[in-house]
Amino acid sequence: MKHANIAFFVPHAGCPHQCSFCDQRAISGQAQPPSPEEVKKTLLEALPAVQNRTETEIAFFGGSFTAIERRTMISLLEAAAPFVGPDRFSGIRISTRPDAVDLEILSILRTYHVTSVELGAQSMDDRVLTANRRGHTAGDVRRASRLIQKSGFSLGLQMMTGLYQDTDAGAWQTAQELARLRPDTMRIYPTVVLRGTELARRFQDGSYHPPTLEKTIPLCAHLLRYFALHDIQVIRLGLHANREIEGKILGGAYHPALRELCEGELLYSEMRDLLRASEPGSYQVSVHPSMISRIIGHGRRNVTRLQALGYRLSVRPDAALSVSDLKIQGAQSAAGRGAAR
Repeated sequence: MKHANIAFFVPHAGCPHQCSFCDQRAISGQAQPPSPEEVKKTLLEALPAVQNRTETEIAFFGGSFTAIERRTMISLLEAAAPFVGPDRFSGIRISTRPDAVDLEILSILRTYHVTSVELGAQSMDDRVLTANRRGHTAGDVRRASRLIQKSGFSLGLQMMTGLYQDTDAGAWQTAQELARLRPDTMRIYPTVVLRGTELARRFQDGSYHPPTLEKTIPLCAHLLRYFALHDIQVIRLGLHANREIEGKILGGAYHPALRELCEGELLYSEMRDLLRASEPGSYQVSVHPSMISRIIGHGRRNVTRLQALGYRLSVRPDAALSVSDLKIQGAQSAAGRGAAR
């Protein structure tokens, strides 16, 4: 099911730490949190468009929602709560810090129809968390996750790759530990170096070398596959594109279509492995029409790389195939996946 929300950003509000990578103003595209009146106005305007859809949430992102001044938090929830219900929004989603969750907070959230709580875990390596000034531990992530689930909320977790003093192996360890917590949803954010942050200073003095986009794509592609195998929905991969972010990027793995690149990488790997059993030559790949661009790859990167290996592909749509099937014809032995042969 496609995830959708009407999002409000509360940049830096309530956050007791300045993480090495963080510039919430640039990430969210706004400097000030919304007022309750702005929340009501936005939801009234959006309501007609969501009445014929399912599972569209109201979301409060950025900052640390449960750590902001209590009256402010409740005023925002009071503005949003009346919009939850039949033929309205399906619930309220908030994001917060793992060390800003307790039973009292969760009781308040439940009163105002909050249904999903996301935690910014980022890493499950305490050394990496300390190096990036997160101000919480991996133990805080485990404790808060258990409280959220026991209190009946949907649990979302967020992780980052490419952090200062982290490695690909460390990111895999984080993914495995987070999967063991059985979240309902995940967000994966490759590190982007933004001007004015601590990481920017480290990048400029040479003490931090962020992974490039080309190195990050295979890692995040396989993280997508890993979470899918564990029935955990990845609802975001990479930062939302906006002009303010793009004007402040100094380095790291940013692309406005990062998820598409990663999904294309998985398809490239699958086609390469299937074709390796056959002689180089010309082949026809049939896929569901919605998968054409991913098979070809961004900027034709998939067909270009396969051509370099000796496999020349033509891609055609076949509406009879499901989105999870592909069919390759012309190989010496039939190659395919799922029901496609």
